[in-house]
Amino acid sequence: MKTPNLPAIRALRTAWNKGRIVGQKLPLKPKHVWAIRVRLELAENHRDLALFNMAIDSKLRGCDLVRMKVVDVMASGQIKARASVLQSKTQKPVRFEISEGTRASVATWMKDPLMVGSEFLWPGRFHERLHIPTRQYARIVRDWVSSIGLEVTAYGTHSMRRKRCASPTLTA
Repeated sequence: MKTPNLPAIRALRTAWNKGRIVGQKLPLKPKHVWAIRVRLELAENHRDLALFNMAIDSKLRGCDLVRMKVVDVMASGQIKARASVLQSKTQKPVRFEISEGTRASVATWMKDPLMVGSEFLWPGRFHERLHIPTRQYARIVRDWVSSIGLEVTAYGTHSMRRKRCASPTLTA
C-alpha cells in the first residue's frame, strides 16, 4: 500500500493561525469594562451581567468561573462578601472579594426562574443542568467585546483576569 506524499498535502492547507492574533490577549481597560457593564444593564441581561461582574471580581480562569456553584457564593440566603474557589489547574484555593455591585447582580440572577434547583451558578441548558461549557463562556466574552466595538481577536477570556478594574455599581 502506497502512502500519500505528506509534504504535498501540508502545502495545500493553510495554517490554523494564519491571520489570527496568537499569544497574549489584551487586558480590558476600565472604560471597556464600564461600557460592557452599561450595555448589559440596559439590556437587562441579568445572567451575563452577573457573569461579567464575577469574572472581573474573581479574576478566575474561565474553566473555574463556569464551574462555580451556588454554595460557593451564597450562604443563608445572602451573597457572601468573600468567596473561595479551588482552582482546577493548581488545586489551590483562591479567595476573592465580591464587590457590592457584583453581589447585587448575582442576587438578581439568583431570582431568575432558570436558577430554580440549579447546583451551578451558571447552569447550561443540557445534560441535567450542568454548568455552561468553557467554550460557551468564550463565545459570551466575544459577544461582550464586539458589542462595544473592539476587535474580538485581540481579547479573550483571559482579558478578564489581566487587570483589576473599578468595582461595579448597579443603576437598578
